Amino acid sequence: MRLQYGWVVVAAGALMGCVAVGTLFSLAVFLQPMADATGWSRTGISSAMTLDFLTMGVAGFAWGALTDRFGPRIVVTSGGVLLGLGLALASRATSLLEFQLLYGVVVGVAAGAIFAPTIATVTGWFDKHRSLAVSLVSAGMGVAPMTISPFAGWLISAYDWRSAMLWIAILAWVLILPAALLVRRPPDAAEAGEATETADPGMTLGQAFRSPQFIVLSLTFFACCAAHSGPIFHTVSYAMACGLAPLAAVSIYSLEGLAGLAGRVVFGVAGDKFGARQVLVIGLMIQALAAGSYYFTRQLGEFYAVAAVFGLAYGGVMPLYAVIAREYFPMRIMGTVFGAATMVSALGMALGPALGGWIFDTFQGYGFLFIGSLGIGIGAAAIALAFPPARATPRLQPA
Repeated sequence: MRLQYGWVVVAAGALMGCVAVGTLFSLAVFLQPMADATGWSRTGISSAMTLDFLTMGVAGFAWGALTDRFGPRIVVTSGGVLLGLGLALASRATSLLEFQLLYGVVVGVAAGAIFAPTIATVTGWFDKHRSLAVSLVSAGMGVAPMTISPFAGWLISAYDWRSAMLWIAILAWVLILPAALLVRRPPDAAEAGEATETADPGMTLGQAFRSPQFIVLSLTFFACCAAHSGPIFHTVSYAMACGLAPLAAVSIYSLEGLAGLAGRVVFGVAGDKFGARQVLVIGLMIQALAAGSYYFTRQLGEFYAVAAVFGLAYGGVMPLYAVIAREYFPMRIMGTVFGAATMVSALGMALGPALGGWIFDTFQGYGFLFIGSLGIGIGAAAIALAFPPARATPRLQPA
């Protein structure tokens, strides 16, 4: 029964993650239409995404602590309500500052209630297939570019950006709130007759945050996100700057998402078989090389080839951080610890959108963005090599 309901939580988490992350990243599709309609700069609009990642990270830490104390259901429900509200209000914004605060703060806080708490909860439902389960939840987020982004593009072409964002807000309420009711706190492993965790069950939060495991995890997470956030967010604009039609540019973004979906499953299975830490290092190197390859990309076919590899890599590595964290830290503080790691990673995610917008506005191109992503990505793989081995503790056998 424990295993069976765990997959229900996985399905609910995948759906909520798809909607939450999809609405967040749909700003990439809104970027040019908003700039054309309002006269706001790309840097200013992109800064809303930077604020999203910053607030999502800080809020994820707080939401994670609340999840440990009150359980995940009330947290993800609150996030769903707030997400739709933030999008609806942002669609009515009359100034750039107002939009930045509504989309960049309210929507970011709401997304933080979905990502870290859901991932942390799922790690407690599984032992044997933990990497695959977390990857499937993350796969829901990977579906977002193939669902929410094209839907946003269609709405913008049929109406305008304000109406499109309002409809997406309504969609968020309709899909997330019912799914949130299915999310439950995982049962205690010993009570369920499962093998106990490998992490030290007596570890305190202070010990966790001071541990080399947490430091390496956070630094790797940060550098990984700093490497891929710019290319992800500015792919559509870069393709259009290369002369591609808007729908063709959006299709590149969607292909990244499709490849990321496959990457989450492939890397999840590989993580269960070969170890999450080893697979993470390989994935980070592939991500870095693919991000740098965008520098040489100009034609649609070239964009598709690079997007497939890049999406496979960045989509595949993201779920592995939660799996690695679960190897090091006990479930009773998992929400807080992973929320803290997510907060650090959000700082990396925040760099790409604003920095990419500044690079484009300053140099009239994205070349330096892709060169920087290559270097930071290689750095992330180097940091990941410093992961210490997980602490092995005796496991209880079923009675």
